[in-house]
Amino acid sequence: MQRRRLLIGAASASLATAARAQDFPAKPLRLVVPFTPGGTTDILAREIAAKLQVAFGQSCVVENRPGGGGTIGCEMVARSEPDGLTMLMGHIGTLAINPLVYPRHSYDPVKGWTPLAYVANVPNVLTVNPSVPATSVPELVAMAKARPGALAYGTGGTASASHLASAYFAYATGTEFLHVPYKGTAPFVSDLLGGQLQMGFTGAPVVMPLAKQGRLRALAVSSARRSEAFPELPTVAESGVAGFEADQWYGITGPAGIEPAIAARLNEEINKALASADVKARLEKEGGAPVLAPPEALGSHIANEIERWRPVVKAANIRLE
Repeated sequence: MQRRRLLIGAASASLATAARAQDFPAKPLRLVVPFTPGGTTDILAREIAAKLQVAFGQSCVVENRPGGGGTIGCEMVARSEPDGLTMLMGHIGTLAINPLVYPRHSYDPVKGWTPLAYVANVPNVLTVNPSVPATSVPELVAMAKARPGALAYGTGGTASASHLASAYFAYATGTEFLHVPYKGTAPFVSDLLGGQLQMGFTGAPVVMPLAKQGRLRALAVSSARRSEAFPELPTVAESGVAGFEADQWYGITGPAGIEPAIAARLNEEINKALASADVKARLEKEGGAPVLAPPEALGSHIANEIERWRPVVKAANIRLE
């Protein structure tokens, strides 16, 4: 009798959970971007939010919460109610690098999240201001070795994805550059356009339109293979920096404790958004590739990436308080 009651209770709870997932969401959604508007994270978030709004019949607001290299927005989401209504548009920097460079966290960098969807891989592009005479990676490396520290690169902030790619580039090539951190991608790209900076790595969606207009010069992509969208651009690795790979990847998480059925529902709709013709075309045009996978794929990827970047962060001595 006791076992029967337990089975009935479990079945009732399962049905209640399924019903909540079916009715989800009853309120507007919020997709937090832990950076200023205009960067790749923000661009992808707005594309997905627009699709979720249509799919769920509820508004999906993109909320920019910059600061602390993305930690402010991350902590806000990690502390929010695990009801599936508040999500984080995270990426390699916020989800894999920050746990390595900040000594203290208010949440577990792996167990503190409910993975919802692995969104996309987007190659970083190494670009220079047109005033820089280098037209290839070897020429840029030669310039840097001739004048150590004279060339300045910008990033979206200390320990950001663009900083890690740039630091890795300097480490792998034995060169020295001046790092100029900004509070987000947009202001650093603006100064790169204006000539206050000479170079930088950042996501293809931001810089490739500018390169095609001749306002920046793209030298190479950070991916292991050439981008189908920009086949004319060599990879950094084939340009003489063996083994170099520093793509940006993006994923959506929520606070720990979101019911699996609701996480699965969000995953289903986000994957539908990524598979839609317009979002897929936008990503592919800009060098990115959508990743359609279950929530657990993002969870394992986060854990693996933390370990992959650990020796790079240590070698570059990147620490934040």
